[in-house]
Amino acid sequence: MRKALLNDLAIFGGQVAFEERLYVGRPNIGNRKRLMERIDSILESRWLSNDGPLVTEFEQKVAKYVGVKHCIATCNATVALEILIRALDLQGEVIIPAFTFIATAHALEWQQITPVFCDIEPRQHLLDPSRVERAITSRTTGIIGVHLWGQICDVEALSDIANRHRLKLLFDAAHAFGSTYKNQHVGNFGSAEVFSFHATKFINTLEGGAVVTNDDELARKIRLMKNFGFTYWDEVSYVGTNGKMNEISAAMGLTSLESIQDFIAINYENYKRYTELLAPIPGIRMLQYDTGETNNYQYIVIEIDEEQTGISRDELLQVLWEDNVIARRYFHPGCHRMEPYLSKYPNAGSTLPVTEEKSKRVLVLPTGTTVCSEDITVICDIIAIALAHPKQLKERLRTTQPPFNRPVEVSVADAHKN
Repeated sequence: MRKALLNDLAIFGGQVAFEERLYVGRPNIGNRKRLMERIDSILESRWLSNDGPLVTEFEQKVAKYVGVKHCIATCNATVALEILIRALDLQGEVIIPAFTFIATAHALEWQQITPVFCDIEPRQHLLDPSRVERAITSRTTGIIGVHLWGQICDVEALSDIANRHRLKLLFDAAHAFGSTYKNQHVGNFGSAEVFSFHATKFINTLEGGAVVTNDDELARKIRLMKNFGFTYWDEVSYVGTNGKMNEISAAMGLTSLESIQDFIAINYENYKRYTELLAPIPGIRMLQYDTGETNNYQYIVIEIDEEQTGISRDELLQVLWEDNVIARRYFHPGCHRMEPYLSKYPNAGSTLPVTEEKSKRVLVLPTGTTVCSEDITVICDIIAIALAHPKQLKERLRTTQPPFNRPVEVSVADAHKN
């Protein structure tokens, strides 16, 4: 339903724009018939886990698509990152951005390695190599770059720093499956890279992840580690864990891969529509993707400049939520302001000025196969109306509690959609 006036907004008593909530990262499904055929074959075979034929096929197809020698599928990307960190024998301190999902930091902290938070550059929100160099100490053993929003880190600069200081370099590529850097697919950089195939990613395995690498020995070690360290039926040769992907997850992954071009095409059309409608609105900067590279376009990222708009990112977010547009304030408030890091490094924010700024300005809008051009038009209507009436909006919000500040438990019923 199109909106044109202030009173059309749900927060002012207007009809809610969407009966069903629009989420960031609503799962793509692909060909349901083909998925069910695969699941039926799994149930017939009774081979549900332990490196079954579909997991093997999924690994082979991911490796071929990315152009790497090895893909090791895992139960999720966090476990994949933890295993990779251990396989590379990282210790002491490892430099990471604070502007990332908390799992990047937790994967280190979980193994008693200190995450050293580093600032990002302001345009693309990626790890700033000049800041990385300054963060290196005698205890630094590695760097984890994060390919945020499907954009790729400055691989050459980070590789140069890592080589000169004899540090391990790996990449959290959770957002970046299908993206390229100088026409080479993500997955080929550093010692290894980690993909996420969580339900919210545009290619998903229900829940899952993978490590991809061109290093034969590293791949061999990771395969041992994700299966308790078993070399043979009754022989354990390494300390490991249970990081295996199951067959039904692989079935979903294979089905997703078959629709990858369709998913990217839909994301790209949505990106173009948002760009067209948001460009005329003062105070909004939309993250622009490099059209000279392949990208998955799975995130629509905007920044709200409160000095120009007259309202904050959080105030706009509240307006959108009231109309059932469940936009998200990634990555708020930054890893350094979450526990246990906030207590350990209470002054970290003073060294992270760009992260501090972006965590207050960035907003991610719904896209994907469940969002159409008409939905985007309505979302942009809401944004345009809200930003055109900052004084009235602020007065209204003064008496309304933001729904996104409620405890997580309140939203558990919606968790399967998010």
